[in-house]
Amino acid sequence: MNTKKILTFFAGVFTVTFVVSAIVTFFYSWIAHGTAMAEWGTAFRLAVILGFVMTWVHARDIKTGK
Repeated sequence: MNTKKILTFFAGVFTVTFVVSAIVTFFYSWIAHGTAMAEWGTAFRLAVILGFVMTWVHARDIKTGK
């Protein structure tokens, strides 16, 4: 798997995770606390972690032929 495909996969996972977790924290804050505010730090942290882990697993699966 070449570098361009790996970076593209990481960017896709990062973007989807960041957007979804920002929306989820926004609605959680709105419903539970009454303040409509997204937690950007949490969304970014989760997106970076899942981006690295999912990219590593995907590259490993392709390398082993699964």
